[in-house]
Amino acid sequence: MFTINIYLRFALMAIGIVGGLILSFAFGFWYGFPFILVGTILLIGYLLLGTILSTNQFIAAQQLDQAEARLKLTFFPKLLLLGYKGVYFMTKGSIELQRRNFVEAEQWIKMAIVSGLPSDNEKGAALMQMVMISAAKNNKQAALNQMNELKKLKITEPALKEQVKEIEKQMKQMQQAGNNPSMLGMMGGKGFRPGSKRRTPRMR
Repeated sequence: MFTINIYLRFALMAIGIVGGLILSFAFGFWYGFPFILVGTILLIGYLLLGTILSTNQFIAAQQLDQAEARLKLTFFPKLLLLGYKGVYFMTKGSIELQRRNFVEAEQWIKMAIVSGLPSDNEKGAALMQMVMISAAKNNKQAALNQMNELKKLKITEPALKEQVKEIEKQMKQMQQAGNNPSMLGMMGGKGFRPGSKRRTPRMR
């Protein structure tokens, strides 16, 4: 998949729009229009989709500082497409979850659920993270309730399906043994990166 580095995107946006305006004033509108059009398309794509997917690439590689810095380049999260606002909050929660900052992670993921997510795959990823947080806090009843909500969703992402099955297995062991399952250890501390291939935005 063809991708554009985020800093190159910013440069192309500025060159396209500013350079196009200069050409339009100097030589006429149609000389600058192609540049303005390209710059505007790049700008709209950035405003609507942000830097979420490239942030999750850093999360997958356990590069949390880089992930946080990349997510901060989404300067206008309120302008993101409906559903992507929720993914934005969930991504922030994923970073805090991997840092074991459970209170902050829980707050962000709850905001993601309230804001709305694109599909049951993303909702499932958010609920799965809530289950892990509740289990890590030894709140067994909350973990069981969230697991029941998770099982009601129609999840189609194969990787997420497998992780849900594994967590369900751990939950059953928890009920039988009365112990808190090491879910974060089971996931390698990574969790599930939100979004399916069909619904996640292009790399920024």
